[in-house]
Amino acid sequence: MPPQPLPTPGPITRLGRLVQPADANEHGTLFGGEAMRFMDEAAGVAAIRYARGLVVTAHVDAIDFHAPVPIGVFLEASARVIAVGRTSMTVEVVLEAEDRHTAARTVTTSGRFVLVAVDAQGRPRDVR
Repeated sequence: MPPQPLPTPGPITRLGRLVQPADANEHGTLFGGEAMRFMDEAAGVAAIRYARGLVVTAHVDAIDFHAPVPIGVFLEASARVIAVGRTSMTVEVVLEAEDRHTAARTVTTSGRFVLVAVDAQGRPRDVR
């Protein structure tokens, strides 16, 4: 059964980090792969909290890069489960950059991840 939209999305999970020079490309902005890794981590935490157990990433829908993320900004990922199937969850993730001097926030990246709840042997299990 494909994930069905939840009448009320799950709670928001927030993860934060400071963008360091090692995270950036030659333009001084966050590598796209680093943004995706951070989003996958946030999606995983949101799905673990929702399913109360182990999860694995099964699919990534389109990830949209809206604005570059320069070195030195605070980056926050907000993730929430928006749809649930028997064993899978769709998690929406938004990255926002916060300027540390002005506190101005900019949505930089967004995407959706599908994660599957698994048991200790790695086999799909019911979400709830």
